[in-house]
Amino acid sequence: MSEYTIAREFFDVYTRALLDRDAKAIAGHYAVPALIEFPGQAIAVSEASQTEEFFAGAFGQYEGVWATDAAVDVVAATSHTIWADVTWDHHGGAPDERNMYQLVSVGEGWKIAVLTPLDA
Repeated sequence: MSEYTIAREFFDVYTRALLDRDAKAIAGHYAVPALIEFPGQAIAVSEASQTEEFFAGAFGQYEGVWATDAAVDVVAATSHTIWADVTWDHHGGAPDERNMYQLVSVGEGWKIAVLTPLDA
């Protein structure tokens, strides 16, 4: 399977969890340890509950979003890591976003190890 196919399938499932506002399912897409690096708020994740709490607290900013499109661009890959530049086109009121994700291969599949926002 190509790196693009892996990333596309991963973000298709991740998008569904985001739209469902399912913090537990979202957290299941993150590796432990992981790093969520937002300006002014870096979270060094040592437990899945940290990721779950972070996203549960962010749902309010996406209140009117009823759909989102994820444009996935794989910018680099190795056999165990994929770097994906993802632009999120939200429908329903939230501003669009662009993030760089480092996916890592773990025993049960692929997980996000690092999330970093980029300029949209």
